[in-house]
Amino acid sequence: MLCLGGLSVALALALVPVSADAKEGECEVCVSFLGKFYESLKDNDVKFSNADIEKALIKTCKDAKGKENRFCYYIGATSDAATKMINEVSKPLSYHVPVEKICDKLKKKDSQICELKYDTQLDLSTVDLKKLKVKDLKKILEEWGESCKGCAEKSDFIRKITELMPKYAPSAAQARTDL
Repeated sequence: MLCLGGLSVALALALVPVSADAKEGECEVCVSFLGKFYESLKDNDVKFSNADIEKALIKTCKDAKGKENRFCYYIGATSDAATKMINEVSKPLSYHVPVEKICDKLKKKDSQICELKYDTQLDLSTVDLKKLKVKDLKKILEEWGESCKGCAEKSDFIRKITELMPKYAPSAAQARTDL
């Protein structure tokens, strides 16, 4: 009977429209990361208890990179985080509260969470690498988990990217050879 009550609460929360605070595109990283995390919990048949969700969240955050790692830092799921708000995520997730609602509540606790936005992705098949800044070239390599040891000139970074492109962006590499 208690399980049925919890299910009806979760269903009611799922049917409530997202508040006016959460606009389209706002809390982009939070909604995306927690959405993928929630789906991974369901796919891996994780028990929806606070403790199990917290363990899974910390484990997922260890592998997070870029903006998602910053999000994990803000909620306290990284080892170097100053605050701990993991329970603000795990408890609602255990009741299957929609991620948009969770992010909306997190925004009220720490507005930085909803200010995180993903960087725009470059279309490597058409972009002229010579016109990019070295900072952008380094960022491409960083996204791939690579570095360019001994690169001093912009041409060194471009050479390294074109060398690794078939491995990390095969469709872009194919499109570039077709040009």
